[in-house]
Amino acid sequence: MDLVELVDSSHATGDVKFLRAKDELRAALAPMRREGSSIGLVPTMGYLHDGHLSLLRAARAECDLVVMSLFVNPTQFGPGEDLDRYPRDEERDLRLAAEAGVDIVYAPPVEDVYPEGFATQVEVGGGLTDVLDGDPARRGPGHFRGVTTVVAKLLNTVGPKVAYFGQKDAQQVAVIRRMVRDLDIPVRIEVLATVREADGLAMSSRNAYLDPGERERATALSRALRAAEATAGSEGLAAALATARAELRAAGIEPEYLEARDAENLNPVAESNGRPVLIAVAAQVGGARLIDNVLIQL
Repeated sequence: MDLVELVDSSHATGDVKFLRAKDELRAALAPMRREGSSIGLVPTMGYLHDGHLSLLRAARAECDLVVMSLFVNPTQFGPGEDLDRYPRDEERDLRLAAEAGVDIVYAPPVEDVYPEGFATQVEVGGGLTDVLDGDPARRGPGHFRGVTTVVAKLLNTVGPKVAYFGQKDAQQVAVIRRMVRDLDIPVRIEVLATVREADGLAMSSRNAYLDPGERERATALSRALRAAEATAGSEGLAAALATARAELRAAGIEPEYLEARDAENLNPVAESNGRPVLIAVAAQVGGARLIDNVLIQL
């Protein structure tokens, strides 16, 4: 059956159960929950790559049942961003999910996630959502309100023991961890290392926007971060950022931001304080806005 025909009810696709309705999802999970089985959740916006697959495999190795959500969340896209052209390929995603051992793919329609009259948002403060991507001059804090609201809904609907995220979205991870802690949501947030192409480019669904020349230039982001990491221990963070900026400049890339922040609270860091430091970068390369980061311990 062509997956575009799967609407509003459950279907088996290979060994994967494909569900659109949250009531059907809860019904499917109820027996496992009664038995005390562990449920793992991997939230995705689809167009899967090896980064997503690493999360799915980790969930498969650790949990009795694996749920992957497949939902391009409109509330985390701002005006003029790429919601309409965000890459989608549901049939391919289900095939890859099945190969990775996923038990249930939950792909709700937008009108079910945000029904008429929907008026509630989950907002994390504490300086986590108004810097880096959340800076009002960039994507803005509304981006993270969209992320935390939809993740909170997914956690409530699925009720997982563990939810899996990638380190590439380091700020998102910090925000979700704070939300889970502050709201006493009984889930462990597991973060896996960024998965990279052979040339170092962090895997991202948005890499599909890059033409070959842009794709080559984009590798400067990971080179810049590696240079920063190599420099920070001996010469300090200021020199590390300068080295990274020079690497980007050599590739003709002007970063949207390139900053050193405390990895947990995202406060700016100027020198070593014994805590992990996040060096994060964002840049527009051709038609793609790319982010990347490295964690260092000074």
